[in-house]
Amino acid sequence: MKRIYFSGIQPSGEITLGNYLGAMRRFVSMQDEADCIFCIVDLHALTVPQDPEKLRNAIRQLAAFYLAAGIDPERTILFVQSHVPEHAQLGWLMQCIAYMGEMERMTQFKEKSAGKAAVSVGLFTYPALMAADILLYQATHVPVGEDQKQHVELTRDLAERFNRRFGETFTVPEPLIPDFGGRIMSLDDPTKKMSKSNPNPNSKILLQDEPDVIRKKIRRAVTDSEAVVRYDKEKKPAISNLLTIYALLSGEPMAAIEQRYAGQGYGTFKNDLAELLIEKLAPLQERYREWLNSPELDTVLQIGAEKASRIAARTMDLVKERMGIKI
Repeated sequence: MKRIYFSGIQPSGEITLGNYLGAMRRFVSMQDEADCIFCIVDLHALTVPQDPEKLRNAIRQLAAFYLAAGIDPERTILFVQSHVPEHAQLGWLMQCIAYMGEMERMTQFKEKSAGKAAVSVGLFTYPALMAADILLYQATHVPVGEDQKQHVELTRDLAERFNRRFGETFTVPEPLIPDFGGRIMSLDDPTKKMSKSNPNPNSKILLQDEPDVIRKKIRRAVTDSEAVVRYDKEKKPAISNLLTIYALLSGEPMAAIEQRYAGQGYGTFKNDLAELLIEKLAPLQERYREWLNSPELDTVLQIGAEKASRIAARTMDLVKERMGIKI
C-alpha cells in the first residue's frame, strides 16, 4: 500500500526550535519515503482570537520556513488549509460523527481552556477538524509528537465509525512518533514542551533569533546542581533536553558528546551548544528571508492548494454519496 503522510502546523508568527527539530526537519527526510502533504492549518488558529494582518503574515512566514528547511514543492504538496474548502466541510461532518464525551477527554482542550472565563466552541471541537484534515487525503501515517497521539487516536476512531456506518471510505491512519527528539522541551521548565505560547521569552529558541539572543537564552537555560554533562531523562531532564538539541543538530551519538564534555561542567557545553545553534540556523534564516520576499512563495501555495483540492474533492464526493447528501 502506498504510504501517504499528512501533517499540519498552526501559523503563529513564531516558529520555535522545537517545531524545526521535532517536525520540519523530519518532514524533509520523509519526502523520500512517501507522498507527503503538509498543511498550514490557519482554520485551527482561529480557535483563539487573531489579528487578521498578523495572521496573514504568519501564514507566509510559516510557508517560507517550510521551504527554507528543505520542503520541495515539486515532490510535496504544501498549502494553506482555508484555501481548500473541503476541510471545513468534512470538519462539520466529523463533528456530526464524534461524541461529546470524546471531545471532553481531549487533554489539549483542557490545557488550552484552563483558567479562561470563556473559550470558543471551535477550541472544543477542533479535534474533529483535525481528523478531517487527515482523512481528506486518505493518509496512512501522521507524523506527530507524543502529545498529539490522542488526536490521531480520535481520528482512527472516527474513521472506523464512519466506515462501519456507511461502508469503507477512509483509510485508518497510524501515528508516526519518533523514538528520539520528537519533543523538544522548554528551556525554563524541562517538564513542559517548548511552546510559542509560553510567555517567558527565555523558554524557547525562535528560528528568527539573532546570535546574541541565542547565546543569552542558552546561558539562562535551567540545568541542575550536579554539573555533569550526562543524558538521563528521568534524573536530569534539563541537561538531557540540551543534549538532545546538540545531538540532533550535530548528528553525533550521545555517548560521544558526553565523553567530549566529561569533567568540563555546564558552562563550556552551553557555550558550544549556542555556537552550534547559530551555525546551523544561519543558512536556514538566510533561505527563509529569500523565500519570504519572493513572489514565488505565493505561487507555491497556490499550486499546492490546487493539487490538494483535487484529492480532497474526490474524497468529499465519496463521503457525500455514502452519507446520502449527494443528489
